[in-house]
Amino acid sequence: MYDLGLALQSGAILLREGLEAILIVTALAAALRRGGSFVALTALYIGSFLAVLASIVAAFIFELYFDGAHNDFLEAIVMIVASALMIYMSGWLFLRQDPRAWKKEIDQTAQKALDSGAQWSLGLIAFLAVFREGAETVLFLQALAHSHSGWNPSLIAGLLAAFAALGAIYWAMQLLALRIPLRPLFMVTSAFLFVMGLRFIGGAIQELQEQTLVPVDVANVPDWAIFLGLNPSWEAIGTQLVIALIAVVSLVFAGRRKSEDAPAQAAVG
Repeated sequence: MYDLGLALQSGAILLREGLEAILIVTALAAALRRGGSFVALTALYIGSFLAVLASIVAAFIFELYFDGAHNDFLEAIVMIVASALMIYMSGWLFLRQDPRAWKKEIDQTAQKALDSGAQWSLGLIAFLAVFREGAETVLFLQALAHSHSGWNPSLIAGLLAAFAALGAIYWAMQLLALRIPLRPLFMVTSAFLFVMGLRFIGGAIQELQEQTLVPVDVANVPDWAIFLGLNPSWEAIGTQLVIALIAVVSLVFAGRRKSEDAPAQAAVG
């Protein structure tokens, strides 16, 4: 007998846990596809695929050795590394928003719009974004299956519907990217990655606070901000502000240096 409630539960788990990761991956994929950087796009997809495999392995380890509980400290480390990479790639995209500069870079690198270091960063961003939610998703689904006589058709139907929804998000973002000029697309993607990087930092601090490794001084923030995932503590907000300030200063210096180097490169060319 088909159980609609079970299908909704399984689908909601996958959507809730996977939405953040899929948004990060699809936003990067849209920018790379629009910019013609298909080599970097491959690195992004490989990172995502490896994260799915790693999530299954991690879920098995958590189930076997930690009674199905994920490790908050490990999740904090993953989020910190992912945040650093997102903020780095945010700046990278922001500095390359000029379509002419992007085309020139593609031409200079034989259709490889990113150097090997940036490709590694993209692959790691995808891996960490997916892995951060993947193992927990597998654990939740496994627990749901155990409480409902295994992986029955209703549970699987919910997962298929959630996969279809995530696929629709990917398709819509790629279609939208084809209609947006390169500069605005890069700027929007850069801003999105920067905000997500700061959000991951707040999440990492929250994980450490739950382990009593970092103190908690509650900040008075609006309910809507908490709903969006803001860590309402001064430790998190202060850290995010410092990182944002460092990022802005770094972009200003990088932009000035790029402007100073441009005339010399034009003269050589």
